[in-house]
Amino acid sequence: MGWDFETDPEFQKELDWMDDFVREEIEPLDFIIKSPYDVNDPVRNEIIRPLQKIVQERELWACHLGPDLGGPGYGQVKLALMNEILGRARCASTIFGTQAPDTGNSEILAHFGTEGQKKQFLEPLLRNEIVSCYSMTEPQGGADPKVFKTIAVEDGDEWVINGEKWFSSNARYSAFLIVMLVTDPENPPYQQQSTFLVPTDTPGVEIIRNVGVGEEEEGSHAYIRYTDVRVPKENLLGPRGGGFVVAQTRLGGGRIHHAMRTSGRVQRIFDMMCERAISRTTQGELLSKKQMVQEMIADSWLEMEMFRLLVLRTAWRIDRYQDYKKVRKDISAVKAAMPGVYRNIASRALQIHGSLGVSGEMPFSKEVIESFHMGLADGPTEVHKVQVARRVLDDYVPCDDLFPTMHLPKRKAAALEKYGDVLERHMQTQ
Repeated sequence: MGWDFETDPEFQKELDWMDDFVREEIEPLDFIIKSPYDVNDPVRNEIIRPLQKIVQERELWACHLGPDLGGPGYGQVKLALMNEILGRARCASTIFGTQAPDTGNSEILAHFGTEGQKKQFLEPLLRNEIVSCYSMTEPQGGADPKVFKTIAVEDGDEWVINGEKWFSSNARYSAFLIVMLVTDPENPPYQQQSTFLVPTDTPGVEIIRNVGVGEEEEGSHAYIRYTDVRVPKENLLGPRGGGFVVAQTRLGGGRIHHAMRTSGRVQRIFDMMCERAISRTTQGELLSKKQMVQEMIADSWLEMEMFRLLVLRTAWRIDRYQDYKKVRKDISAVKAAMPGVYRNIASRALQIHGSLGVSGEMPFSKEVIESFHMGLADGPTEVHKVQVARRVLDDYVPCDDLFPTMHLPKRKAAALEKYGDVLERHMQTQ
């Protein structure tokens, strides 16, 4: 068995170029571009379009896609290493054609879309001419499809949609929504929902308000009401009653991309923490000389490195098996670990920066809030911990005896039975 933690030299050159490109050209845009998703913003387009062209010419555009969709077909390990760099800047994923939720939505369209759907929705999405929204969660039940109330009912050659959706990311900028709706309430719980393509400008689609994260007064996560929204029957995406299966298609790889983007953000936070520790003096010595600060730095480095290795191992297993079902436990583990590592390191960085850390002049308070967001996006942390436990326990068999298999008296008795003749011979010679 061979183990290798080195990156292919040719691909490392691309990573090095990306590192410089993101630092020099993209990171400053976080202070200039209001939203990388607003394709109608002339400032955004004047700056971002030329940068996208540079990425495309270097053949690093939309690397999550296979060659049949215009991408290079990179495996998850390479994508993870790329996303670690892209995670440092808000605009980076858009400039490299790997922004969520468009990546997951493009995977859904690639897997389940008809030729007509791909031409109308997928092709312009891959060119970033438009952006999309995944409209699933509901205000009364979050992400639990078993309690969804938004419905679609057949009426001739159309479906009629009524209900409300909550926290539909980037709906305000989207050209179309991918919506999970109840179509067959009499079916088993996870076969009641179907997925539909709904152009955002369809009559009856109403953004009640755009919800921000933390102190944002108005963000891009829409509270949407669907009132007698009519879409043609051919806008059904995937099989009827297959909405849950369609949803899972977009989540496996997306969770790994999320995790490595978070790893890149955490590394930046850690760098700021370390710079502060070796720069700030208090009570006659540098913060870096204080043992409690040293503990915070050591704990942060350990958590950061262990998390990164867990993500890369999971990415390797996805590449190895080409079957998300075999890696469900690993993916859930990554998702469950991510918000805690993120929050711990952001909180320590905030503390080490003192009053400056809690101010709006440093990013830490926003990062702490975002860590809680990451604990909810793509399924709450608690749900993923349950999945990890279930998958772990699947590998074990129960003990039918009164005492456990590893009960010491039982093991001693078995050892004596196996080696009793040896002991008996030696006792006779003494």
